[in-house]
Amino acid sequence: MKPAKIIVICIAAVAAIGLALVVRAMGNSGQPAQVAQAAAPPVDTRPKTKILVAAKNLDPGQRLTEADMTWKEWPIDSLDPTFISDGSNSNPTQTAEPARPEGAIATVARAATAIMNTGVKSDYIGAVVREQILEGEPILARKIVLAGDSGYLAAYLEPGMRAMSIRVSVETAAGRFILPGDRVDVLLTRDNGQTAPAPNQATQTRFATSTVMRNVKVLAIDQTTRAEEGAQAVVGATATLQLSPGDAEALALAKSEGELSLVLRSYADTGGPSGRVQQPARAPTNVRVFRGGAPEMVVVQ
Repeated sequence: MKPAKIIVICIAAVAAIGLALVVRAMGNSGQPAQVAQAAAPPVDTRPKTKILVAAKNLDPGQRLTEADMTWKEWPIDSLDPTFISDGSNSNPTQTAEPARPEGAIATVARAATAIMNTGVKSDYIGAVVREQILEGEPILARKIVLAGDSGYLAAYLEPGMRAMSIRVSVETAAGRFILPGDRVDVLLTRDNGQTAPAPNQATQTRFATSTVMRNVKVLAIDQTTRAEEGAQAVVGATATLQLSPGDAEALALAKSEGELSLVLRSYADTGGPSGRVQQPARAPTNVRVFRGGAPEMVVVQ
């Protein structure tokens, strides 16, 4: 066979093989392509309620405000009894579907527990944080102290401060217009003793009044730590003040020396120093004493 004919046969064979590959590829492209699609995340259809969580980090001793708390959706079937819930149900029809008896009993039990620990945000405004609560963490009843609850005053006290009570009356407490949270001065009225009588005059008792504490915070009047909304006066026999340890000692001494009175300060005048007032040294007093009819001058410090 001539070389030219052999070359033509080879070219034709190669062309035939190429054509067969092209036809095969075209046949495969006509089949529907199977595109892998990512599986959509399952939709949580469980009934949900809302629980109270911290809107930001809350430190011990901090008083809760509305901005410190927010509501977050939570499945009812995983609701912890210590969570604070608003009692709502985002899917009330879900619980009406048929369920196994044991599942129905568990659901009812959890729902009943959730209802027992319900409330509104305003119920917890003013409560004091007992333990640190992180942002987004559920606010548990054991981590806060509501006004009037046991331990509220200890949680409300600022770090390093003490609470001390003194007796008050209508006359010594600004006519009962002093409320928890106000700032007051504490006055001491003491008896300085008897003065020597002048000739033909009766013996007179001399009193002196001085400020022993200034700009101290009133924590409570009797057991009332927060005045009712709109209240202008609180009736009580004792006033509990917030003091430093040294100021508490000074106030205890002042209580033994005479009568204490509270003086209400203006809200505009509460930014100054707080605590005891240093008393100026008293100048010596000359007292005339008669001994056996003869006058004698005695210096009283």
